[in-house]
Amino acid sequence: MAGTGPLTQDWEPVVIRKKPLNAAAKKDEKTVNAARRAGAEIETLKKSNAGTNRAASSSTTLNTRKLDDETENLTHERVPSELKKAIMQARLDKKLTQAQLAQMINEKPQVIQEYESGKAIPNQQIITKLERALSVKLRGKK
Repeated sequence: MAGTGPLTQDWEPVVIRKKPLNAAAKKDEKTVNAARRAGAEIETLKKSNAGTNRAASSSTTLNTRKLDDETENLTHERVPSELKKAIMQARLDKKLTQAQLAQMINEKPQVIQEYESGKAIPNQQIITKLERALSVKLRGKK
């Protein structure tokens, strides 16, 4: 610092201001009470459904009524019995266990078990893997 010349100070005032109040801040209880003390005019409005969930649950809309009246039972498509028998027969012809077949197609043994029991939702990629591994056609015309 020595030899750089005389040091001067800047004595201009620095003014730090708060941000102007946004709409939410103008409505908080502290601000409203301060305005009342100052004698400012305050407008209060009562909202009709404030703090309740009445509008959403009390009136049934057309879509809600349609859903309530719906009686159709929706279920996923399952493996047909012909497919599960064909998989089981082809696997037994090749003398493979479910675990060995699963390992051949890079799937879990549980997948093969579900297909053979008819509980699986048919997946065309898995059926294609099974066709290649077992060298049989499992879908379409035989």
